[in-house]
Amino acid sequence: MEASKLNQLNGQTESSSKLHFLDYWRIIRIRKTVILAVFLLVVITTTAVTFILPETYMSSTRIQVEKDTSNIATLLQMPQASGYDPYFVNTEFEKIKSTKVLNKVIEDLGLNEVWSKRYGTEGKLKTHESYQLLKKQIDVQQARNTSLIDIRAYSEDKKEAAAIANRIAQVYRETRMEKQLEFSRTGIEALKKEFDTQSEKVKSAQEEVDKLRKELKISDVGDAYLQTTVESETVRNMERDRIRAHQDFVTLNTLYEQLVALNPATLRQAIPTAYPDPALDRLLTDYAKTEQQYTIAKNDYGQEHPEVIRLLSLLSNINSQIEGRLDGIMKGLSAQVTARKATLDMLTESVENAKKEDTEMTAKYRPYFIAKRDLETQQRIRESIHLRILQETVDQKIPKSGAVEIVIPAEEPTKPVRPNIGMNITLGVLVGLIMGFGLAFFIEYLDTSVKTIDDVERTLGSPVLGVIPQNVGSLIDEGPDSPHAEAYRVLRTNLLFSRKDSTWNTITVVSGGAGEGKSTTIFNLATIFAQNGATVLLVDSDLRRPSLHKILNVTNSIGLTNFLLKQNTLEEVVQVSPIPGLSFLPSGKLPSSSLGILNSNQMKEFIRQAKERFDFVFFDSPPIMGVSDASVLASEVDMALLVIQYRKYPQVMTIRAKQMVEKVGGNLMGVVLNNINISQDSYYYYYSGYYYDYYSKHDDDESGSPAKNGKSKETKVASAERGGVDLKQKY
Repeated sequence: MEASKLNQLNGQTESSSKLHFLDYWRIIRIRKTVILAVFLLVVITTTAVTFILPETYMSSTRIQVEKDTSNIATLLQMPQASGYDPYFVNTEFEKIKSTKVLNKVIEDLGLNEVWSKRYGTEGKLKTHESYQLLKKQIDVQQARNTSLIDIRAYSEDKKEAAAIANRIAQVYRETRMEKQLEFSRTGIEALKKEFDTQSEKVKSAQEEVDKLRKELKISDVGDAYLQTTVESETVRNMERDRIRAHQDFVTLNTLYEQLVALNPATLRQAIPTAYPDPALDRLLTDYAKTEQQYTIAKNDYGQEHPEVIRLLSLLSNINSQIEGRLDGIMKGLSAQVTARKATLDMLTESVENAKKEDTEMTAKYRPYFIAKRDLETQQRIRESIHLRILQETVDQKIPKSGAVEIVIPAEEPTKPVRPNIGMNITLGVLVGLIMGFGLAFFIEYLDTSVKTIDDVERTLGSPVLGVIPQNVGSLIDEGPDSPHAEAYRVLRTNLLFSRKDSTWNTITVVSGGAGEGKSTTIFNLATIFAQNGATVLLVDSDLRRPSLHKILNVTNSIGLTNFLLKQNTLEEVVQVSPIPGLSFLPSGKLPSSSLGILNSNQMKEFIRQAKERFDFVFFDSPPIMGVSDASVLASEVDMALLVIQYRKYPQVMTIRAKQMVEKVGGNLMGVVLNNINISQDSYYYYYSGYYYDYYSKHDDDESGSPAKNGKSKETKVASAERGGVDLKQKY
């Protein structure tokens, strides 16, 4: 089930897209005259203008533009790479087209005189007028992502085009160089003035420094920013000595305190390393040797041997000397600590006094150092200005030809660039097609008339019962086998199937405006009903502008008005036609005093009698928008058909016509689309074209039969001799 729905949806989408495309194709076919006319007008105009325009030549020169840099690096500067700068190039575009450059070109080439003769002006052209002309004749473009600029000049004279392009490049190059030299000269002059001013400032500052130095009796060392004097140097030296004395005191005092804290045995072991002493080292060595001899002798001779006793006494003596030496060393260390402490205290006091004196002298010397610092600042500024003057002077003398380089000079062109015949005609063809199609679709957009069956059914909500082709005439003249007859047969069939009651047999045809084909439609429809075997009465109820009697070529002296005014009976006014079953009732003459005669009891009685005597009764009517008779007929008869002529009146009129029928209580069965050109509008081919083509081919196949040809000729001759249709009184 889902697959079936999907297939149906896809089929509807494809059909909708195809119909959408056909709608566009239909508009193109219908408006092809407009499209073709606009296309030919644009193409012919473009071609004529192209061949009328004078030939224009183009000459181009290519230049390379860089920023203002010297050929070599300037003094005290490193060479710099000039990268691609789009803003710089765009700025140069405007400079090339400026009055400063182009006015010089006009003057050099004498364009004021040349162009005044060429354009036939009175007197010599003014420079600003020539400038406007020249600006329009040049084009400046940039080679993509490069600093190359193409200067293109256009002129009717090939030599002039080349001369203008070359001269613009040269003048622009000269202008750049002159401007750079001018800037450099102006800058150097300004720098020299500033250098002189700065020299005066340095001289004044130097005099102030010398004055203060003499007054304050200053002997300074170093520059003005360090502010070094004898006092400050003394403070620094004394502070350095104090720091060194403090370090020596701390080191010696720490050693003494650690040695004092040791016991005698540990002190004897530590002091040779902590505070080396040669005498102590010698005693300790002698003590160790004697102790070794004592031990050996004691083991060999015993404790009471004289040698052992002598060595023991010697050990005691050496030990006493060691103790005495250790005591002397410790006392010496204590004395050194005391001396170092005294020296540190003295240096500390001296530093404090020196600092106080330095602070006082610094405050006293401050004006001098400020003046000296200002002097050095002014001297540096003067040196910088002097160096810049030297740099600019040298840079001015260095050539700068690389700023603008003419890469490719302009040459005389060999052939014109304008007018481009091929391109102009091609553009004319494209623009003609675009304008033609655009105008066609715009006209179609503004056209609010009825165009398709969908328009009718969407706008009116009523079905389309019949589609009548263009140029349909009377079926009596065309014959029952006419291709047009089939359209009315379709209308007859749809009408019969649309009626809700089989007893309904009175029909009228209405329209919103005049000339939509009501009379022809009602006449041919009545003919088809009669040819189908029904008894039909055709009533010309358009009393103001009757036309059916002209189709039948009969008199309109008596008719419906005579019957309604009771001047004649029904039998006297109804006439018969050559078509079996078809009767005709003309409108008759309408007196000015009987304009509302259709809205009378006599008319209602006539409709009742006609319904009883005939199978179908057809009433022609005037336009429903202008005359009340159509509304009266629509309200009295059983059925009403609305005839709409294809692409004639706005849809608003058609909608109003339908509303008027429904307002009076008429039964609007549907709509008949009339006068459709099937050969142009393929939309309606499926409604009437197939039958038309079928009968046309059928007639062509039978045209070779002598008998049928003869019959056709006899029919035509009879019709010609008859010169019309002679009707007789039915009763």
